[in-house]
Amino acid sequence: MILLGCSLRPWLPLYSFALLAVLLLGQQQIANAIEIHSPDGNITLEVELKEESGEGVVCYSVTRNGTAVLADSAISFTTADGKSIGQHLRPLGDAEFRSADSTWHPVYGERSEIRDQYQQVCLRYEDTTADCRLRLEFRCYDIGIAFRTVIEPTPGQSSVELAAEHSEFRFVGDHPAWRTTTAQGSYDMVPLSQLGRNVERPLVVQIHSQLYAAILEAGVVDYAPMTLRGDQQNETCVVSQLGSSVHAKGPLTTPWRVVMVAATAGKLLEGNDLVLNLNEPCAIADTSWIKPGKVLREVSLTTAGAKRCIDFAAKHHLQYVEFDAGWYGNEYNDKSDATTVTVDPKRSAGPLDLPEVVRYAKQHDIGIILYVNRRALEQQLDELLPLYQAWGIAGVKYGFVNTGTQRWSTWLHDAIRKAAAHELMVDVHDNYRPTGYSRTYPNLMTQEGVRGDEETPSGSQALTTLFTRYLAGAGDFTVCYFNERVAISWTHGHQLGKAVCTYSPWQFLFWYDAPLDPEHTGSVPAGRIAETPELEFFAKMPTVWDETRVLTGEIGEYAVIARRSGQQWFVGAMNNKTERTLQLPMDFLSEGEQYQAKIYRDDPSLETITKIRVDEESVDAQSSLSIKLLPNGGQAMLLTPAKE
Repeated sequence: MILLGCSLRPWLPLYSFALLAVLLLGQQQIANAIEIHSPDGNITLEVELKEESGEGVVCYSVTRNGTAVLADSAISFTTADGKSIGQHLRPLGDAEFRSADSTWHPVYGERSEIRDQYQQVCLRYEDTTADCRLRLEFRCYDIGIAFRTVIEPTPGQSSVELAAEHSEFRFVGDHPAWRTTTAQGSYDMVPLSQLGRNVERPLVVQIHSQLYAAILEAGVVDYAPMTLRGDQQNETCVVSQLGSSVHAKGPLTTPWRVVMVAATAGKLLEGNDLVLNLNEPCAIADTSWIKPGKVLREVSLTTAGAKRCIDFAAKHHLQYVEFDAGWYGNEYNDKSDATTVTVDPKRSAGPLDLPEVVRYAKQHDIGIILYVNRRALEQQLDELLPLYQAWGIAGVKYGFVNTGTQRWSTWLHDAIRKAAAHELMVDVHDNYRPTGYSRTYPNLMTQEGVRGDEETPSGSQALTTLFTRYLAGAGDFTVCYFNERVAISWTHGHQLGKAVCTYSPWQFLFWYDAPLDPEHTGSVPAGRIAETPELEFFAKMPTVWDETRVLTGEIGEYAVIARRSGQQWFVGAMNNKTERTLQLPMDFLSEGEQYQAKIYRDDPSLETITKIRVDEESVDAQSSLSIKLLPNGGQAMLLTPAKE
């Protein structure tokens, strides 16, 4: 449902104020201060033209339940020829108000139904110095606010070119923030006054113990991705940075700048579909070929090794096998030809008969994914995609793609669209962070832009990543299970819980592991997958969900997340280095329904490879379970209605 004009409850006081302003101050003054509210009434967004001598700067501020989140924050730009846009504004016409409330169903996601409900105001201005017109759009949701700007070319010009964007986020105190300056970097917690430059988004800020905010962006398709910096003039102000200039023929529309606001970090994570809502609807008419699933990485680069992976995947209900770097030669050599199967001798002696592997995989209903480094992609993309489609490949993993500038942002999203035209799914590695484009082109299954298990992050780092980076969308965490680093850095219970907590429609589960030869006897060597009882959890676990609940959690400390698929619930728990016991109410379960809980927990006393104990008990919505989490440990749980 979309209502044009104003809904009565939020706007009745505004109309009264506006009528009085007309009588006392005239129409010009009415546009100076405008409020819109979130549908639930908790968040207030105020937009005001701070003026002197009839011209001024647009500033916005945000409060939640009367507590200031952002003070007056300005929005301005610098053109390629050094002019400032946004410093000398004069309003044009009246504000345009709109309410929207609709639901939509993603092809896949953390929820099977997403509500898109907000209040919006659009404001038009003329910049008298830069000689151009602007349209500013502001939206207020229950989970936060978003704004974007449309800049028209100056008269006589056909395009707009910006050298910089200066979107401010003026916090009212020197709050702690969780910062990283690279897409796959470690996080530290610093006060805003020590934020520095080139800070990745999402940036999560703790206002107080019951109020969190996060700065993100949405809808970056043909624009330079945003990073953030501190402001030398105001130590609690955060300002946008662009990795390059941006150019548009005709009007230039910025991506959405987003500020999420909630009482807890878990509520922020539950509200991350805001990023999807700020993107265009699905542009692919037939999405039947787009299929999420679990992935096993093939590292031997041999026909025999590939068939062992396919057999394992089919037996354990995985859906894909991925060939990583080396199948077409040295990935870092510009002369390597990704139209050929030419195994890099430094990685494998081969032989690799890829057509035979694809045939064998199809026979077992397993899809094949091919890794291709950006060097080959940039040179051969238009040749590779139709070729891979003809080979019967399911998807492509784009490796080490260039990011940070408008040029490469445009190239990458064009490459995703081209893949869709050939019914190929995509996983983007390495530094790309999502802004919601998977709503428009859901063949973009997942992406990295995360410090995953390849880098052996501590339990605390993984839990910081969960509540920060995953606000932006899916992340390919490259989960390990049997690799020796698990026993050194975490526990196997931690890994089981991580597979639920870290959302990725393509979920890699055994990043460094390979199946045993069927003829193998005796002990399991390092780097091989053992047939342990808890593998049944991975076998049953989906990668996309009908419902997601963050049951409890603190950034960098612990998390318990429940996700529903059909009538079953999958629960994952992760912990940092501090041993703790959590009491978990089961009130997320359906009332009046009895469930059989299968619990996979760490037990160091067991004489097994993974030291995972499997227990069962009956529970219902009135139950409360005690969860003991070892240092860097975790737990997983499968809840199935007893009637099934």
